[in-house]
Amino acid sequence: MNYTSALIVGAGAGLSASLARLLAKQGVKVALAARATDKLSALAQETGARTFACDAGKPAQVDKLFADLDAASLTPDAVIYNASYRTRGPFVDLDAAEVAKAIEVTAYGAFLVAQAAARRMVPQKRGAILFTGASAGVKGFPQSAPFAMGKFALRGLAQSMARELQTQGVHVCHFVIDGGIKSARRAEPADNPDSLLDPDAIAESYWHVLQQPRSAWSQEFELRPFVEKF
Repeated sequence: MNYTSALIVGAGAGLSASLARLLAKQGVKVALAARATDKLSALAQETGARTFACDAGKPAQVDKLFADLDAASLTPDAVIYNASYRTRGPFVDLDAAEVAKAIEVTAYGAFLVAQAAARRMVPQKRGAILFTGASAGVKGFPQSAPFAMGKFALRGLAQSMARELQTQGVHVCHFVIDGGIKSARRAEPADNPDSLLDPDAIAESYWHVLQQPRSAWSQEFELRPFVEKF
């Protein structure tokens, strides 16, 4: 399938930037959505992307995002949901409002964005919706209950959507990013090379999934450094 327009939600540095660069290199028009867009100006200039302000956990803002994309002839046939929110701490001390926000951003926002995308893709019988998951969507870690709750919900959403929508031509895939991602703020130890996931390498795997023939679609794709235990 030849994709023409992609939307990355929760855009920023790291994986989102790598995805934007790769998609633009492949000739795909890119739209970047985030709560704050000022941090995206350099990436937008580099990739020719359009930026859109959106809090993915708010239905009205998601509706406006897709209406603006439609008006700009950027209705996406590929959507990547990268947004998440994490709060940590001992279970008995967790703040309920922070927990609600973690679930809203990580899972409810994914539902809103995916539903808006699917409503446009299903009539065309084509499209792809990719979700960025984490180790926490497979196993919950101590003092990280809110992140596990959100990522488990995200994984369940992806599984349900895939079983319903793939027969209608929409490819849904959940990525388990099982390990830390290398970034400017998170350098790889000199004595432990390849111990962090390279965001450019992750982006290549997303592109691989987008290029899969529909006779052999992946519904879940795991990525981890070779030293990561699982």
